[in-house]
Amino acid sequence: MANQHDTLLRQWHMLRLIPRYPHKVTARLVLEKLERTGFKVTKRTIERDLNDLSSAFPLALDDRDKPYGWSWQKDAPSFDLPGIDANEALTLVMVEQHLNNLLPNSTVAVLAPYFKTAHRYLDSTSSANHVKSWLNKVRTVQPSQTLLPPKVNPEVQQLISEALLSDRQAEIEYKRRTESKASTHRIQPLALIQRGGLIYLYVRFFDYEDIKIIALHRIKSVKVLDMPTKIPQGFDIDREIAQGRFDFGKGAMIELKAKFTAEAGEHLFETPLIKEQRIEVLDGGDLLITAQIADTPQLLWWLLGFGDGVEVLQPLAMRERIADMLVKAVTRYQS
Repeated sequence: MANQHDTLLRQWHMLRLIPRYPHKVTARLVLEKLERTGFKVTKRTIERDLNDLSSAFPLALDDRDKPYGWSWQKDAPSFDLPGIDANEALTLVMVEQHLNNLLPNSTVAVLAPYFKTAHRYLDSTSSANHVKSWLNKVRTVQPSQTLLPPKVNPEVQQLISEALLSDRQAEIEYKRRTESKASTHRIQPLALIQRGGLIYLYVRFFDYEDIKIIALHRIKSVKVLDMPTKIPQGFDIDREIAQGRFDFGKGAMIELKAKFTAEAGEHLFETPLIKEQRIEVLDGGDLLITAQIADTPQLLWWLLGFGDGVEVLQPLAMRERIADMLVKAVTRYQS
């Protein structure tokens, strides 16, 4: 009985040592790792175990070149003990649903068997039904008008994520919306940002110092280069976002003063523009909002969306621009 127990424990350890295709491990390396764990066994026994295990598990032997190597088949279910539970399965499914576009493709590939295991567990285990129902009870929605996202070439996304993960430059074919054909550029990718249904890439073109934002769906082809990306000293993607870069601003800050009607501005009590926002309730119920905020097109579009529910007082340039746009809008509707 002790011998059977030792064999089972050894083979379980062996299964955990075998990588997923395209990586592989030799019988010799498995032996060395088992010996470091405390198992006393011969290489011949390891080879015999691997052959036996391959009849019960989706293992593959690459015997094209010596030394031969073993791997889990690419699409094999994940193998782990202890088994997955309902809460872990739910977490994995939600990660797949909501983070798939933001994870490196290599990470998604590694997680794919776990995603399959999670789906299989939730689909086949009756006790998990109450947990699975959570998937039909929660959603994320856009606070603005919903638009259908553009299609992104999966190979482009895979290669861009590879370049970004490994800090390597890439050569891309990029087609701007206003151009009839794509042009070739060498880029240094710095960050990937999902904004609503669009995915943007923060890059340096060639060796220029300035940083640009390009849309991932407009990249037609990618070649990852054997050249390291030169990351600017002190680069901080969170600081770039806070400065309004991904609301298409240039990093300039302004003091916004705007008078909202009570109905239009009441949400700002609970969801302020910034932590230091100030609200003053005026005679008649209007709200005076003051905030140091990034000057961006997104801010302008947001203010315009309130129509006659807001009046911008400062800065004067923004007030005059909005007034001019509203006059033109009235003229268009009256024509």
